[in-house]
Amino acid sequence: MRKLAIPFLAAVILAAAIPGLADAPRIRPEEYPYVDGSTATLPLSYALMQACAGVSEAEAMATIRHSKTTESFLMMARQSAALLLVYEPSESADSYARIYGVEYRMKPIGRDALVFLINDANPIEGLTHEQILSIYTGEATNWSEVGGDDLDIVAFQRVENSGSQVMMEKQVMGDIEMVNAPADLREGEMSGLIDVIASYRTRPSAIGYSVYYYVANMYIQENVRVIPVGGVMPTNETIASGEYPYAQDFYAVIRSDAEEGSPERVLYDWLGTPDSEALIREAGYVPVIGAEERILR
Repeated sequence: MRKLAIPFLAAVILAAAIPGLADAPRIRPEEYPYVDGSTATLPLSYALMQACAGVSEAEAMATIRHSKTTESFLMMARQSAALLLVYEPSESADSYARIYGVEYRMKPIGRDALVFLINDANPIEGLTHEQILSIYTGEATNWSEVGGDDLDIVAFQRVENSGSQVMMEKQVMGDIEMVNAPADLREGEMSGLIDVIASYRTRPSAIGYSVYYYVANMYIQENVRVIPVGGVMPTNETIASGEYPYAQDFYAVIRSDAEEGSPERVLYDWLGTPDSEALIREAGYVPVIGAEERILR
């Protein structure tokens, strides 16, 4: 990693400007660990580096790259990434641990949710859990079957092992098998799924899903509407309370062999504590404090 020119003292100044961050760890920019993770946790990665290393937002954005949920676990298994800020891993993460003989330590530090998106021209006001299941098992193929207009349903999915696809399979489908969508209904990028729903202006048949933080803060698109599930609209408040049904934690992750006192271990130990709550909340996420750690091997 290149050495950044921002003085170390700037970390102290930045932390002092945000209430509750006076005790944030201080790590010199040249010693800052390689942080990887999910697309939707990029803003948190930027904020963490700004607060702890004293760099500007532009320099944090130029330094940090996230290779997405599943790929970031591979990067850590290969000892490229030292700290992950990541959503629920797929089974591939277990495979990487076994193949490379590593063990991950992970703990919840924030909460997000899977949300469902439709084109704004679709008049439907919301769906129930049962109606979503009927769409994604292929049982319901027309919007009139779930309270909408007489239009075919075009149900988009994400590609296998993407973060939101893992959330969909675990949070929504459970043990129920999703319909096997054709390749043209499987989007590789989070932005791509949102774009294709927005493009159905004269044919408001599309439905898809994404991560709440991403659609609310990172990629806001006209003609796309987030819908309530079971009468509950996803917001930071309903996600934090658990009232919205598809809330899910995201995690800080390190290798179990990370040395005590190493920069990645210092950041990992700090995240999820009361002292880190202000940073997570300031970045727009729902903080989770004091959650139990789990081992992935």
